[in-house]
Formats: sequence, C-alpha cells, structure tokens
Amino acid sequence: MMLDRAAGLAETTRALAAGEVTSRALVELTLARIEATQGSLNAFRIVRAEAALAEAEAADRDLASGVRKPLLGVPVAVKDDMDVAGEPTAFGCCGEFPPVTEDGEAVRRLRAAGAVIVGKTNTCEFGQWPFTEGPAFGATRNPWNTEYTPGGSSGGSATAVAAGLVPAALGSDGAGSVRIPAAWTHLVGIKPQRGRVSTWPRGESFQGITVNGTLARTVADAALLLDAASGNHAQDPHRPPAVDASAAVGRDPGRLRIALSLKPPFTAVPARLLPEVRTRIVELAERLAALGHTVEEADPPYGQIGMTFVPRATAGIAERVGEAPFPALLDRRTRDAARLGRLLGGAPLRAARRAEAVLHRRIGGFFDAYDVVLAPTTAAPPPRIGALLELSGFATDRAMIAACPYAWPWNVLGWPGVNVPAGFTADGLPVGAQLLGPADSEPLLVQVAAQLEAELRWFEKWPSPPVPARSAAV
Repeated sequence: MMLDRAAGLAETTRALAAGEVTSRALVELTLARIEATQGSLNAFRIVRAEAALAEAEAADRDLASGVRKPLLGVPVAVKDDMDVAGEPTAFGCCGEFPPVTEDGEAVRRLRAAGAVIVGKTNTCEFGQWPFTEGPAFGATRNPWNTEYTPGGSSGGSATAVAAGLVPAALGSDGAGSVRIPAAWTHLVGIKPQRGRVSTWPRGESFQGITVNGTLARTVADAALLLDAASGNHAQDPHRPPAVDASAAVGRDPGRLRIALSLKPPFTAVPARLLPEVRTRIVELAERLAALGHTVEEADPPYGQIGMTFVPRATAGIAERVGEAPFPALLDRRTRDAARLGRLLGGAPLRAARRAEAVLHRRIGGFFDAYDVVLAPTTAAPPPRIGALLELSGFATDRAMIAACPYAWPWNVLGWPGVNVPAGFTADGLPVGAQLLGPADSEPLLVQVAAQLEAELRWFEKWPSPPVPARSAAV
C-alpha cells in the first residue's frame, strides 16, 4: 500500500498492526524525507539512521509474532534536550558533546510503547528563545514559508511534523516552547500538567517551569503520543494522577463556560495583540459559541506573575551553564542570563517558588466561573529568519515579549494548555490559539480541541508548495 506524509500517528500504528506496511519500510521512507529536506528545512540535529533501521527490524519481528504495543514500529522524533542512549544531548549548544548512556524517562517510555526514535530535532541554545537558530546548527525553517522561523524552542520538532517528515514528535515547553512553534506551523501542541511526562534525569527542569509535550497534526495523534510518553520515574518530585487523553478525543465536553482572554498578562515591556491575529482568535471564539458554549471576554487575575517567572527561568539557565562543557562557546545572551540567574538564585528564587501556591489559589478561583480559557498563543505571526539572532539580550527580550506574551504564565502554574491552529495571516503564515485549563484538565482541553478540529479540519491543509518528500510504495 501507499503511506504518504498525511498518514498520522494513529493511522500508521493501525497499518503496522494490520500488516499493511513494515516498520523498516516506514523508517526508510522517513529517513529519505529527512535527507531530502535537511538542506532546506534543517529540522534535525541528529539522524539515527543505522540505529533506527535496526530498531525497525526488531519491531517487525515483534509485529510478526503477534506483539501489540501502542506505537510499535512507528517512527517519531524527540527534541535535542532529551537523552537518547548512545547520542549526545547538546540542547542547541556548540561543541562536541559525549553520548549519554541511558534514555531519559520520556524516551524510555516511548521505546516501551514500541516507537522508533529516528532522530533528535533542533532547538535553540538551552531552549531560551522563540526561534530555532544558532551557530551550532544554522537555521531551522518554517515549511509554510522558509524565509520565516517555525518558532522555538521546539522548532525542529514542529518543522519535522508540519512537513510530514514524522507523524508526531516530542518537544518541551518552558515558556511556550511547544505551543508557540505549534501555532506558527499549524499544529496541535499539548503542554501537559507538570510531571505528566517525566523530565528525568532532571526531576525539575528549569526550576519546574519546563515540561515535555507533544506536537502532531491532529488532536488524536497528539493525545496518543502524550499517553505513550506519560508516566514517572521513581524519583520524580511531581507525580500527577494519570489521565487518558486519547479516550477524551471525540467525547462531548458538554456546554462550557469559556473565557476569551485577549489582554496580555503582566509584562515588563509593551506587548500588543496584532489585529490580524486578534481576528483569527475571535473567529475561533465565535465558532465555539456556535457549538453551544458560552463565550465571554474575561482575563485570569494574573497580577504580577511575571515576577515569579524570571527567577525560575534564569536560575534554570544558570544551572545549565554551570554544567556546560564549553561555556566559552555559549551565546553572550545565555551567559548574561546565567549571571542574572546566579544573582536571583537565593531568596528571590525561594520567594518565586513559594508564590506558586498563592497563584494557584487566586487563578484557580477563576475556574469557579469558567471551565476553559481561550487566548492567543502569540501576539504576532512568526518573524523572519535572523530577525532575533544577533540582537542584544535586552532587545531579544523586548522582541520575544512583543511577539509571545501569552504562553509563559501557564508554565509558572504548571497547568495544561493546548495550542490549536487558528488559521493564517494574509501572507499565509499560521497563527494559533491556546485552550488553557486548571490542574489535570488535559482531557477537557483535548475534548474541546477535538470538537474544533471536527469543524475546522485543519489537518487537511499542508504547506504549499509541497515540501520535497518522496512517496513510495511500502
């Protein structure tokens, strides 16, 4: 049979289990697509060609013997901040890094579900910025228009999925790093509850603001990958109760009270929602109202939440810089952020961590009146390649906040959020909207996202002109 790039995670899994395709043939096709686009899109830092083919052959033996696992034989990718045994974890940095000896917990769980890890995707240095560029690997480009960034920091994973190189991929989200590139590449991106997908060997990544999440073209595929990757290492400090995201797909959420929140949360520098993006978000709100939900404008009581984010983010960067084998090769902005993190790493950091409980109570009270928040994922469409690369630290921060002021509060809270495609600008650039909920609300958010997807069928739209990718009989 033919499996083209439109075959998602669930369809690929079904075809493998039915014997309609082999894992080796799928992995060969995936590797060919990666090779054909690496020069133009540059999604991958590491391609595990030989290892992936060997893993695919092992998966085919299991399939032939009747073994069934959720992702058995399916090629997927992971971001280059995740440990894959035998590969380096450079996390966007320059230099030759030693291979790690063990899989991180999220990767271990994907392998246990039968997935074949075809490679590690590009990310900016320590995942700090909403673009995926740097001297270590060049520029990762947006398949909808290669003059623009796919966003960051999970830009490589987003590009790989949006271009149809892999059906789904893992990313990580510390200030929107799954949701922002999902918005800018027309994908579903799930940022789950803190601890849902383990970040082990780091029990807390970036002082707890960073979580691992999923990117896919459909809600069902993003939920399937989330369920496969979910779970905890024995020493994880955050162990939320299990949820079944896949079971929520297609389930009627009932009539919900949805708060349309268009005002940017507290930021130290100006941020303004561009009219073209606002129009797309309002259209999505109108669609939700037409589906029977009560939608009204209301903003969560964020207060001075930004004061709690900066100490955690910069202290996390300081930790990473302290472990970096080649600190002299790091971006000057990274070194400056680390210096700030060391200054804020004592009493300010402790105060920021204590404030989380207060924020949970205050913002949690908002969900007595509303079930879900609908907000822009970004205030602007993606910037051009290189627009932020050479800026000073302060200028980078201003540009980031102007473009992406909406995503980071949910990282402070540790609660779930789902990006859904919201359409395109007049120039054909994708933008997205966030569905945000309280603790452990992934099933509800998935229900709403799937309800929108059934109406809008965003997965039918592909980058045009098509990204070079071979289709073959498999």
